[in-house]
Amino acid sequence: MTQHIGILTSGGDSPGLNAAIRGVGKACMAHYGMRLTGFRDGFRGLVENRTMPLGGEQLSGILTLGGTILGTSRDKPHKMPMDGEVRDLTEQIVANYHAHQLDALVCLGGGGTQKNALRLLRAGLNVVTLPKTIDNDVAMTDITFGFDTALGIATDAIDRLHSTAHSHHRIIVVEIMGHRAGWLALGAGIAGGADVILIPEIPYRVDDVAAAIRRRVEQGKPFSIVAVAEGAISREEHDALLAARALKKEGKKRVSLPQEPEIVYADRTLTLAKRLEALTGLEARVTILGHLQRGGTPSAADRILATRLGTAAADLIAARQYGVMVAARGEATRAVPLDEVAGKVKTVPPDHPWVASARRVGTSFGD
Repeated sequence: MTQHIGILTSGGDSPGLNAAIRGVGKACMAHYGMRLTGFRDGFRGLVENRTMPLGGEQLSGILTLGGTILGTSRDKPHKMPMDGEVRDLTEQIVANYHAHQLDALVCLGGGGTQKNALRLLRAGLNVVTLPKTIDNDVAMTDITFGFDTALGIATDAIDRLHSTAHSHHRIIVVEIMGHRAGWLALGAGIAGGADVILIPEIPYRVDDVAAAIRRRVEQGKPFSIVAVAEGAISREEHDALLAARALKKEGKKRVSLPQEPEIVYADRTLTLAKRLEALTGLEARVTILGHLQRGGTPSAADRILATRLGTAAADLIAARQYGVMVAARGEATRAVPLDEVAGKVKTVPPDHPWVASARRVGTSFGD
């Protein structure tokens, strides 16, 4: 019998989603003779039976498009707002999966999607996932699609900010996405020649950052670019967070945890800029790139990666190998069991070669 495959995109939008949908769809249909149905707006579409056909007409011309033709949402199967309350709708998803007579469900998304897909796998569904996120923080894969495009956008922004920083003798603080992992800020900071890079994995001291900037002034360079990830955290905040966690673990009540670094507050970056102004005597300006990094046409590298992973997903489905994420391994792919991926975050090792190279060219990490 012809296999019937469902596909959805979940979590934040990311360049390369449409290329991945196309890769899965064309390989499933043209190479294996399967039938495809898209579910709109992530897992909510599967709950509400909101579908769209995916044939040659729908897949034509989407390779270069940003976003996702299926739409997306951050709804979770087990915690979905519905009719004024948050409900566990896993059973409804399972019922709809069988009502559509699906043989497998392909979920495209980041870390949250991998966890949700594992829940559906444990509920009895045949699931295959692909790793998507501009943060590049999905575990067990060399790279995620969306990262290369966002890296290019953030690098271009830093390139453009150099001229205004130089002209006005200012500190330009550039906030780059990355709640829990600093891959994007690190890569863009290196590629864009940032003088300071601050990432969640390496807690910084503001005094050390200011000292690095003052050294540049003494060397006749009265401007600096500071690339800071959203989740970057100072040493003081880091130590306070560890202490509060330790107290909470001991069972002591009424412990108020400091803000976790993955919670985004523009105030964190603005406060950093004001403190650097006070400590260096230079004007500081903040540029928050925000969702600009997630939009637009995917890069060639992301189109190729998404196509590779998408076609590999079709191969796995044809072989009836489920419960896996299609990971990038060099120029090949590997099927990684979802329980080895879900709930894990790929962070930047402090001794990573990118970090080492940045340090050797004089970049400060504020530590």
